[in-house]
Amino acid sequence: QVQLVESGGGLVQAGGSLRLSCAASRRTFGSYAMRWFRQAPGKEREFVALINWSGRSTYYADSVKGRFTISTDNAKNTVYLQMNSLKPEDTAVYYCNARRDTMTQYWGQGTQVTVSS
Repeated sequence: QVQLVESGGGLVQAGGSLRLSCAASRRTFGSYAMRWFRQAPGKEREFVALINWSGRSTYYADSVKGRFTISTDNAKNTVYLQMNSLKPEDTAVYYCNARRDTMTQYWGQGTQVTVSS
């Protein structure tokens, strides 16, 4: 079992930056792919970014590529999402996800990000 706790959300103006954190209750490096998703009001949850189990590979949704960066601090069992050049359409609840395989994954409770125009 892995508990995930997100933090760092808030209200920011367009063009600003935020850094989200996701603290895991135990070591995930080497076993889990860590992902960020987001869900805007009235929309389905969508993939944002992934860092694989080794930490060597990252993937991004086209909508955030070049603006967001996913990273990990393995000593702290924490994954980050640095979000720059934020846009109003980035407004959503952001969720952290740890996935070991198709049968084993965990979600955080989410953190709200609101970008004002």
